[in-house]
Amino acid sequence: MSVRKQRQHARRRHLVRRGLIYSLSLVGAILLLGGVGFWGLDPEVHSLQDGLWLAFTTAATVGYGDVVPSTPLSRAFSVIVVLLGLAVLSLVTASLAAIFVEEKVEEEERQIERDLRHEIRGLRHQVEALRAEVRHAQGEAKQP
Repeated sequence: MSVRKQRQHARRRHLVRRGLIYSLSLVGAILLLGGVGFWGLDPEVHSLQDGLWLAFTTAATVGYGDVVPSTPLSRAFSVIVVLLGLAVLSLVTASLAAIFVEEKVEEEERQIERDLRHEIRGLRHQVEALRAEVRHAQGEAKQP
């Protein structure tokens, strides 16, 4: 693999892994803000821990029912948390999938590169054989 390809590969891998870290950070931020929001908006949420739990179960669309939004404002807030949670959890899933797919794609690219090199070697041998035949034919044509 050339130095240029190695650099591109390293950059791509770094971006994919960094994307996962950003996605997880975004999930954490949304869950934290959701937990604080539920804790502040809903009188039935008595602690930050309950708020975080409600934010998680809401964002993940699990909804166990042990803690639920009880006011119209906290229910409206839960809609926002659900939409953000679905979007961000999808990003995390996509980032993880990209890591696994990237490894598979890289192996396929390496196999294609090996196959192409093999084919090029074969073509070089064929071209050399044809050149030798042409030289031999030209040599025979020059002799009277």
